[in-house]
Amino acid sequence: MRELRMAARAMARHGLAHAYGHASVRLDGDRFLVTPPVPLGLVGNDERGVEVRLDAPLPPRALPEVRIHREIYRRRPTVGGIVRVQPPAVMALSALRRTPRALHGLGSYFAPAPPLWPGVALVRDDAAAERLAEMLGDSRVIVLAGNGCVCVGETIVEAAAHAFFLEDAARLELAVLPVRSDAVEYTPEEVALRAVRAGGLYERMWDYLCGEDPEWRPSN
Repeated sequence: MRELRMAARAMARHGLAHAYGHASVRLDGDRFLVTPPVPLGLVGNDERGVEVRLDAPLPPRALPEVRIHREIYRRRPTVGGIVRVQPPAVMALSALRRTPRALHGLGSYFAPAPPLWPGVALVRDDAAAERLAEMLGDSRVIVLAGNGCVCVGETIVEAAAHAFFLEDAARLELAVLPVRSDAVEYTPEEVALRAVRAGGLYERMWDYLCGEDPEWRPSN
């Protein structure tokens, strides 16, 4: 729960979420914890989260879109953390019905490009959540047209990092689009060389995201 609280506040601190958004961590094969229905930046140090079961309706304190988390956890046993946020560059790019291509190192984690959920309505019913989870497939993120993104990882540390990576990739894409739309994308071979975990890559990003948090402890 400490990591969930830190991830929630990190999303707000780094401008990846505003009044809306939610984050969660898997507890076991049947349950997960999700942030309460408050802005992510206001999740307190004593917050215990809302427990949700994969085989049951959402509890009263869970936001309606939390069914997205439930459907992803059902389909992806290796997913241990999820963040649902609204990074501004990702939002702007999605207004063009585009998602970031693999134009630089951090973008390589989503190569060739993340899927785009075309609906503009909030995903607040089970059928839509099921379709979104299916569209996500094995990807690390899915972009919601004009409505932010959902990022997953084996841990909440990875999910939070993917939110930052995606926003950085979207900023780069927006920067190069006015110059030339045919910017050179990474090849599959280059993606394989760059999209790595070694060298404490996720741990260093976690320290960067959470270094100012009152509950932060160094990864090393």
